Amino acid sequence: MNPVTRGQKDMNNDIIIEAWNTVLFDKYLRFKHLFVEGLSAHSNQVLGRQGYRPGIKVLDVGCGFGDSTISIAKLIGADGKAIGVDCAERFITSSKEDAAAAGIDNTEFQVADVAVDDLGGPYDEAFSRFGTMFFNMPGLAMKNIRKSLKPSARFTQVVWRKREDNPWLHDAEMCVKEIVPVISHDETDAVHCGPGPFSMAGPDMVSDMLLSTGYENVNFERFDCDICIGRDIDEAVEFAMAYGPAGEIIRLAEDEGERLKPTVMKALHKVFEKYVGGEGRIWAPSSAWIISAYNPS
Repeated sequence: MNPVTRGQKDMNNDIIIEAWNTVLFDKYLRFKHLFVEGLSAHSNQVLGRQGYRPGIKVLDVGCGFGDSTISIAKLIGADGKAIGVDCAERFITSSKEDAAAAGIDNTEFQVADVAVDDLGGPYDEAFSRFGTMFFNMPGLAMKNIRKSLKPSARFTQVVWRKREDNPWLHDAEMCVKEIVPVISHDETDAVHCGPGPFSMAGPDMVSDMLLSTGYENVNFERFDCDICIGRDIDEAVEFAMAYGPAGEIIRLAEDEGERLKPTVMKALHKVFEKYVGGEGRIWAPSSAWIISAYNPS
């Protein structure tokens, strides 16, 4: 790949957007119950104490299935407005359907590349639950989000901390790496999710980025909890092979990844045995940062 083409690839979100609209959406839809139920503890922890006033306007960045947008809409009441944005049209379609089914009419959902598109506003608050780690151009995205905020408005985002403190993903990744050859994104034309779930794990780097894009009063708070990654071991194994770094390794290895799947499944089964909890469900530790930053007044 020549330098010009590589530079264009690095600054273009088309591959990532295609991934979220196709292979990744299909995987998320298959395990929607685990994402919505399993990650709700994180958004509930934040939204339960945000003190969102009735009638305000809130931006939900990388809204996915829109469950966090719907939760925000309930908090701010009928006179408020919760706007969910996501780069993937299929997620937005699903969000609209779920909001309509729930009878929530103070939401809007829009397809948007957060790095470059007009996000509307001005907003009283912005929120993101595990949406910002996949930004290919995070600095541009953070600046664009701030541009959409009112003076003194707060942006709160939840991101994963370091992989070693998230064994629900890391244990599976290390297991698969021992079996399947690792292919980097630069070695393939296959679509991919972007930088990955741990790209925002470093507080120094993220703080510097937020300050350099104009935010102030940046704060990090650690939040740990166990999350359900399967209703039984078989589902946990299927989930690990579909989602996260382990799933990405298998997918990018293509034919070799497919050939080695039986070996991987057997190994992952042993990995998750230690996390079996009540009713056979698989509960694994997770660790996240709750990051808050403010648009200057």
